[in-house]
Amino acid sequence: MIEISEPIKTERLSLRPFTAEDERDMLEFESIPEVARYLFNEPRTPEDNAQELAVRQKQTRIGEEGDTLMLAVDLDGKAIGYVLLFWLSEQNKQGEFGYVLHSGYHGKGYAGEAAVEMLRLGFEKLDLHRIIGRCDPRNGASAKLMERLGMRKEAHFIESEIFKGEWGGELHYAMLAKEWRDSRWSS
Repeated sequence: MIEISEPIKTERLSLRPFTAEDERDMLEFESIPEVARYLFNEPRTPEDNAQELAVRQKQTRIGEEGDTLMLAVDLDGKAIGYVLLFWLSEQNKQGEFGYVLHSGYHGKGYAGEAAVEMLRLGFEKLDLHRIIGRCDPRNGASAKLMERLGMRKEAHFIESEIFKGEWGGELHYAMLAKEWRDSRWSS
C-alpha cells in the first residue's frame, strides 16, 4: 500500500496531494487546449475543473487493484501539472503511470523529474513487476520522455479507437522491475 500525506521532494519539485487551494492553478493548465489535446477530456471549464479537483483530492493512496494515486506537481508553491500511478493488476503486479504538465513549463525537465518518482513508487513501494505508459503517437514529446526514462516501446496501435471524434492511435511503453533496478534512478 502507498499513502501520500507528506510531499515527495525532488531536486526542483514537490509532488503532493491536491488541495482546495489548487483550483485556480489547476484550471490555468487544464483549460489550455494544447494541454488537453492528447487527453480524453476537453479543456476544463471552471465547473468541471472543480468537480475533477474534488476527485483528485481523494486520490492520495493505493491500497488495492484499481486505485489511482494522483499528485500535484508543485513548483515553488504553484501546481503546474500532475502525475499519477494506477494499479492495473494485483495478481500480475502491473501498474500504469502518467503525467500532464502546464504547456508553459514544457521543455524544462519537470515532467521527467516527476515521472521518475511515480516509477520509483510503483517499483520500490508497491513492488510492481511492470509499469506501462501510454500516449498518442502524435505526442512526440511524451514518447521521447518515456524513452529517456528507459522504457521500451512495445506497441503502436493504429486507428484503434475513436478519439475526440476521429480515429486515433496509441503508443504503449513499458519497464520491468529488473530494468528499473538497473536504471540510474533506482535507490
